[in-house]
Amino acid sequence: MIGLVFRVFGYFLGFSALGLGGLYGYVSFQAGVPASGKEFFRTQPNRPLVIAHRGGGGQFPENTLYAFEESAKLGVDILELDVHETADGELVVLHDRKVNRTTDGDGEIRAMTLEQSQKLDAAFDFSTDGGTTFPMRGKGVRIPTLKEVFAALPDNRFNIEMKPESETISTKLCAIVRERGLAERVIVASTSRTNLDNFRAACPEVATSGSFSEVTKFLVYQKTGLGESYSPAMNAIQTPVRLRSFDFVTADYIEKAHKLNLQIHVWTINDPGEMKRLIDLGVDGIMTDYPERLLSLRK
Repeated sequence: MIGLVFRVFGYFLGFSALGLGGLYGYVSFQAGVPASGKEFFRTQPNRPLVIAHRGGGGQFPENTLYAFEESAKLGVDILELDVHETADGELVVLHDRKVNRTTDGDGEIRAMTLEQSQKLDAAFDFSTDGGTTFPMRGKGVRIPTLKEVFAALPDNRFNIEMKPESETISTKLCAIVRERGLAERVIVASTSRTNLDNFRAACPEVATSGSFSEVTKFLVYQKTGLGESYSPAMNAIQTPVRLRSFDFVTADYIEKAHKLNLQIHVWTINDPGEMKRLIDLGVDGIMTDYPERLLSLRK
């Protein structure tokens, strides 16, 4: 009886291996369909793109109108920011779920009305000397709405990350982008595949980056020799360079992405030596808290 069980198990493993081998063979012969072209990427003379992470949060109070305006003056290519919904449905620019880290307030932004959030000092904890001084406190720096940022900087390009998974955030963002006529100046990101699927359905003309699951799928395809069989729904892969000791942004990774009309944007790079290495490697964009460093290096 035991012998029969082992034979059946052996047959099962054999058939499974054949099935997986057949599936691998099938996928390997499929040509991936390149990402659709978007106006956001039509004109891109500068390489790599200098993307001011949270508006340049190492140099300025992050995700504030002040930061975006100062980084724009420096000449960055893209302003990166994060959006949340308030209790009364407004899209505001903030990275964290709670306001505690960057403001003088306490609690979740989704539990606050816009009016309540506007009373907070968004530069309260900003310091460039490790917390010895806080030069922007009490200067009237608020959590901005997305509409305010767009109104103040209509000629800039934006990388907007939808932070919470929500049934409404995607359609609200799409409506504001269209209302402001910025479809060609925006790329939208989220770790949530649901958010991105909803946004792509609502605003198919706007460029998007990959969700966590989409980027993971491309990585698996690339590492198993199937990178050119992948058909992306996104236009860019925005990713850290490594996870722990696993370095996955390599020359081959970039080459496979480029064959599928995908750009590679890496985050968050603040060391000039690492910036230079990634420029030489051929990445398309670098997100940094210190855009002035990258701008100087690119020159």
